[in-house]
Amino acid sequence: MKLSNARIVGDDATRRVDVTLTEGKIAAIEPHDTSAAGTHDSTVDLDGRWIMPGLWDQHVHSSMWAQQSQRLDLSHTTSATEVAVTLATSVLPHSDGIIVGQGFRDALWPDQPTRALLDSAVSEIAVVLVSGDLHSCWLNSLALERFGFYEHPTGFLREEEAFAVGSALSRVEPEILDVWIRDSAQEAASRGVVGIVDLEMTWEFENWHRRMLEGFDLFRVRVGVYPRFLERAISEGLTTGQQLAPLLEVGPFKVITDGSLNTRTAYCMESYPGDGENRGMLNIPTDELIDWLRTASDAGLSPAVHAIGDDANRLALDAFEAVGCRGRIEHAQLLSPEDIPRFAALGIAASVQPEHAMDDRDVADAYWAGRTHRTIALRALLDAGAELLMGSDAPVAALDPWATIASAVSRSRDGREPWHPEQCITIAEALQASTQSTIAVGQVADIVVTRKNPLDCSGEELRSMRVDATILDGRFTHNEL
Repeated sequence: MKLSNARIVGDDATRRVDVTLTEGKIAAIEPHDTSAAGTHDSTVDLDGRWIMPGLWDQHVHSSMWAQQSQRLDLSHTTSATEVAVTLATSVLPHSDGIIVGQGFRDALWPDQPTRALLDSAVSEIAVVLVSGDLHSCWLNSLALERFGFYEHPTGFLREEEAFAVGSALSRVEPEILDVWIRDSAQEAASRGVVGIVDLEMTWEFENWHRRMLEGFDLFRVRVGVYPRFLERAISEGLTTGQQLAPLLEVGPFKVITDGSLNTRTAYCMESYPGDGENRGMLNIPTDELIDWLRTASDAGLSPAVHAIGDDANRLALDAFEAVGCRGRIEHAQLLSPEDIPRFAALGIAASVQPEHAMDDRDVADAYWAGRTHRTIALRALLDAGAELLMGSDAPVAALDPWATIASAVSRSRDGREPWHPEQCITIAEALQASTQSTIAVGQVADIVVTRKNPLDCSGEELRSMRVDATILDGRFTHNEL
């Protein structure tokens, strides 16, 4: 296939080129030949449209992301009472005897979520409500009994208990889940996505093998490994970067060291307001984390450590330093000034989700007052020489790289004033953190085609960017040309 009459993002805007794609690679980039336009069946005239490398999302929970569309949306709720009213007055989707809702954020609620309140709304069927950050869930009495927590006093589960329920909810029949995955993936392809890092908490290699054998071909997938599967991964000889199928690769070894801001379990150096004993939750002691990182890295699995609070990030960096391996920190949401230079010094990438700055700004102002200037500190990390990798944490935020990029460059959404604009990065820097290739001869033919030059767009224009085509491995996965 030849892409004719294209302009390359970041190149001279007056330069038109013809780009030849052969066997999934960029075989040639030549000055546009006006005499040859449209003379071959495989030539696609882009009419001056812009091309750039395909976009990646570096942090996705695939099953939960695909299931989101099947669950009751609670993202609009502002209190526990409003959730109860929503449940009591809505037509509730359910299957297998359970109602599942998702997306509530309770950090600023004026009232408390309790099992009694949820029972008053729905008592005849099990109800599980998953928080927007995935670190907590709220269950009524029937659901508590179903998942083995019947004696729980409040019905509000956090961290490991919530993860156990979330993993159980993800066990959908493969023929059903695979349809949801494909539908969600098609939407992602329409936004220019050519690859994801799948950090679902279950063993996902077999699921992705099955999908790809059945014809899934919408984006590349790097599959992560969690501690309870590490021994199995090592015994099967899996190593980060290993190619298992044309679009399937082994991803990092993922460890969750603390909680989240909205659940007030992110592990911080200072206590949360109104709770002098609570600095959050450290899920894994540092000495244990060091053992996990050493075992994984020695086996060829690059570590990815979840750390949101500033103390969790400090301890994660300490562990990387003790082991002497490279890797990445997922989220890196709140950082101490003295830890920011350590990312580059230790060779640790910051895998960040800029949309969280927009989702969490009000909660951060309430619970991290005086520290929010170092929350999702993209500018400071780049200035210190760190590598940025950007993603969504879908379904925590939408799997839309243009929304991710818009938040990174504007720190604004919904018409609000920018939040700590000193941490904005440039569009070019955001694009680099969202891609894994370049438009150059020999590179993979993973390409996004747009009508606008992203480098000339405002934050809102980026958020609503139209993608005319997405090309993966030299073929269209989305085409509105």
